[in-house]
Amino acid sequence: MAEEEGPTVELRQRKKPKSSENKEFAKEEKIKDTPIPERAPKHVLFQRFAKVFIGCLAAVTSGMMYALYLSAYHERKFWFSNRQELEREITFQGDSAIYYSYYKDMLKAPSFERGVYELTHNNRTVSLKTINAVQQMSLYPELIASVLYQATGGIEIIEPVYFYIGIVFGLQGIYVTALFVTSWLMSGTWLAGMLTVAWFVINRVDTTRIEYSIPLRENWALPYFACQVAALTGYLKSNLNTYTERFCYLLMSASTYTFMMMWEYSHYLLFLQAISLFLLDSFSLEQSDKVHEVYKIYVFSLFLGYLLQFENPALLVSPLLSLVAALMLAKYLQLNVKKGTFVAKMIKVINFYLVCTLTVTFNIVMKMFVPHKENGHMLKFLEVKFGLNMTKNFTMNWLLCQESLQAPSQDFFLRLTQSSLLPFYILVLIVCFLSMMQVNFRRINGKSVKETVTLEDGQIGGRPEIIYHVIHTILLGSLAMVIEGLKYLWTPYVCMLAAFGVCSPELWMTLFKWLRLRTVHPILLALILSMAVPTIIGFSLWKEFFPKLMTELSELQEFYDPDTVELMTWIKRQAPVAAVFAGSPQLMGAIKLCTGWMVTSLPLYNDDDLLKRNENIYQIYSKRSAEDIYKILTSYKANYLIVEDAICNEIRV
Repeated sequence: MAEEEGPTVELRQRKKPKSSENKEFAKEEKIKDTPIPERAPKHVLFQRFAKVFIGCLAAVTSGMMYALYLSAYHERKFWFSNRQELEREITFQGDSAIYYSYYKDMLKAPSFERGVYELTHNNRTVSLKTINAVQQMSLYPELIASVLYQATGGIEIIEPVYFYIGIVFGLQGIYVTALFVTSWLMSGTWLAGMLTVAWFVINRVDTTRIEYSIPLRENWALPYFACQVAALTGYLKSNLNTYTERFCYLLMSASTYTFMMMWEYSHYLLFLQAISLFLLDSFSLEQSDKVHEVYKIYVFSLFLGYLLQFENPALLVSPLLSLVAALMLAKYLQLNVKKGTFVAKMIKVINFYLVCTLTVTFNIVMKMFVPHKENGHMLKFLEVKFGLNMTKNFTMNWLLCQESLQAPSQDFFLRLTQSSLLPFYILVLIVCFLSMMQVNFRRINGKSVKETVTLEDGQIGGRPEIIYHVIHTILLGSLAMVIEGLKYLWTPYVCMLAAFGVCSPELWMTLFKWLRLRTVHPILLALILSMAVPTIIGFSLWKEFFPKLMTELSELQEFYDPDTVELMTWIKRQAPVAAVFAGSPQLMGAIKLCTGWMVTSLPLYNDDDLLKRNENIYQIYSKRSAEDIYKILTSYKANYLIVEDAICNEIRV
């Protein structure tokens, strides 16, 4: 047979058919060579179905249980159902009070259109100032919640405040479910999802701010980002069938746009994700087309968000748009230069430098032609934070004093260590990172790298979704080490990555390959450890932390703030309707919610005028003369001044 086939092959090499004939021939050969997949036995199909069904059931159940837990804990913490409306509203602190107050305003409006108009032309909140509250405060969650409340007939069933916080708690359940699914997709076992949820709930002080500020924009937005990450993880996996890939793409598109609409700082987080995908594209060339499809989603979401957010200039001058434009241009140059030429080789070598240069250039050009004032204070803050600039500006120094903007404390790392999360995360990160470097080094040296990584290969760093998550968690972790408030972005993915690693046989197999384990069969040991280690961790967490969680639900706490209740009651009964109140921004938010009276400032940090007002109002606590203070207050038409003992007596070391 070999001698008979030899001449045929030689004849094909001499005779070069036309391109169309060549394609037809190649297609026929491919069809012939492709093995016909055998139908799996019924018991195998049943096992797959049972695994998927149990995993989906566990994911949905975990999300529902977490949402119910948050609701029960909130009820116990504030004794919410036994409070009057005023006492309930006082539990919304600072900027949370502002968000909920606009939700109330929407419900009081005669129609949805009228309510939106009053919010976009709002002159009843801040004295001497008309603001577009929907754009400036990203009030799209409140608009959606008010529509749902009225459309579903919630007026006859549930109180507005319970409907509002119920939606947020439900989103947190989706958040947990998305983290569950992401860990499941990466490890191949839903046991990793269960461990992710356990670590997330135990470390909830560091994974979410839902306990302290329910209506925060991040509490509305991050569940959609978690869904986007889960869809992206599935989309990046190799050997996906067409329908699964299409579903992941559609889910990723919808969640990316929704995330961008819910939070004004969402494009910064997507910028970090885009950097991770760019580095993934550099490490794993097989996923280049998929990565550039994600870039198209970014562009679509940015421009659609720009149009629906009242032509928000912050999206046009965002670093995300500049980076994506630079990446697409660099890709176009690579595709349109003949391969193998000197120019093509140079573009490939300087690709990283080219992308960085183009990103900075595009961003500078956009800022020259697009008028913007958004988030300029953030750049100044980062300059001061990293020691690149010194300033005596009150606002900058005041922001630096905020606990959430300082470096994380030792207690943060101690809590993560006590729950065993941090040690396992470091182990998983080191193994995945070194394996990723090993695979990339082999590729650079010209060694063949398998497109599909098997368990026997012990190369967990060769999977594109693993490369993406490793890079992304390193970027988020680097920022969280500088600003404690960013730990709420990083810690949930620490839970997910650590749980995936200890439940993944590939990770243990990679480790055994390095150790050259021969006494025991490495594959068998990897399978055993991938089940035994998470089981032991789960039982230890259950024994140590489950009684504490149950104790929290059984203890009836009480939110007691009689001074604030007395103040709000006095304002509603004694103060004139046209009165304007001045004081700390946090208290002004509560006054706006509980009384509806006009105030001089708000606890918002994305408006230069409001920041200047806050700085001027804080002069009441300085050693300025009474005449100066009077001039400041009257310049904002303030009739009443509220002085807080907590601020006067506060001592900072």
